[in-house]
Amino acid sequence: MLFGNHIRFAACAAALLIPFLLNARVKPGIEVLRESGFESLKGKRVALVTNPSGVDSELKSTVDILFEAPGVNLVALFAPEHGIRGDIYAGGKVESGIDSRTGLPVHSLYGATREPTPKMLEGVDIVLYDIQDVGCRSYTFISTLGLVMRACARLEIPVMVLDRPNPLGGRKVEGALVRDGFHSFVSQYKIPYIYGLTVGELAMLINEQGLNCSQDGKQPSLKCELLVVPMQGWERDMLYIDTGLPWVAPSPNIPYPQSAICYPSAGMAGELYNYLNIGIGYTLPFAVFAEEWIDADELKSTLDSYNVPGVAWRTVHFKPSSGRLAGKLVHGVQYYYTDYETAEITLTQFYVMQAVWELYSRNPFKDQQQSNLTMFNKVCGTDFVSSIFSKTMKVADIYDYWTADEARFKQMSQDYYLY
Repeated sequence: MLFGNHIRFAACAAALLIPFLLNARVKPGIEVLRESGFESLKGKRVALVTNPSGVDSELKSTVDILFEAPGVNLVALFAPEHGIRGDIYAGGKVESGIDSRTGLPVHSLYGATREPTPKMLEGVDIVLYDIQDVGCRSYTFISTLGLVMRACARLEIPVMVLDRPNPLGGRKVEGALVRDGFHSFVSQYKIPYIYGLTVGELAMLINEQGLNCSQDGKQPSLKCELLVVPMQGWERDMLYIDTGLPWVAPSPNIPYPQSAICYPSAGMAGELYNYLNIGIGYTLPFAVFAEEWIDADELKSTLDSYNVPGVAWRTVHFKPSSGRLAGKLVHGVQYYYTDYETAEITLTQFYVMQAVWELYSRNPFKDQQQSNLTMFNKVCGTDFVSSIFSKTMKVADIYDYWTADEARFKQMSQDYYLY
């Protein structure tokens, strides 16, 4: 992604190619905990929720750090979506078992249950959470954190969050709050689609504001004993490339730091089946919009005419290597954020959908499979967008609704800022 600054763009390119050669400006929570000598864990039986993104600045896994640490008794691992070692593809069921490297039991939180059972937590004195967040509420790891907090609250087991950077920065807030009836594993909390908090700050907010309801939203919030180990050196204006930390993909389709910015820019459109290719199955996940029947120059010209603040477009032509359009030549646009602070990134996909309607009269909400429409509404946290936008396909008709909660949430969430 471009951010209107050539030096910053060059740094971004370097971060993609040789992240381990950069000097980290930020210490993640696991390093701060290690520098304390793990004092808060001594004498306790420790469980850890993590995945491959839980590493220090030299790429050593938090699993191995805790397992090898003198005085730390790591007794169990909890596996979210994609598994502890990242060997389960998107949506795949994660099985419980034994971690081959440490011999520790692994309890699945993305299989038969998504919330730790009392039996899984037997003999555990504290649960640690260390996963790189992407700053968007539809990503399942923060939902896993909330369910872990609920389960631990019932059993009076403390939860410790090892904080990490928000790759979208600490000031970007976008989208409507989740409405009653639309809570799910991809919209568990009544928060905006982009929430502008680190995962530690978010944990504090949901714990103190009573937002940690059950997955279906029908059971009341439970408050746990929560500890957050803050980072050192992180500032709210930082994007991930500013931290100097290596990026380890938290899931297969978020391979680069800018992929986390692309995800909320295109992911909702991706829930609409047989409509637009958004780069999944190609080298630009969530970064493009293309189809066989699109005239790329025509689409770019229409989008240019909208003068969308902070966004630029270029034409693209490519053949996906997998998925619905594998091996077929598709045409469309790639978007760039020339002014990230000004751009309203979640609306990018809706401007593209508006242009596609104007040019080709393609309405993705008509004749859409009910399961896909249901998932779209869950990700949006409401059915207002699908019901109103589908009638006119104009961003202006959903703009006020989509942005109405942002200022109020931003004001409230400042009480939980650690940085």
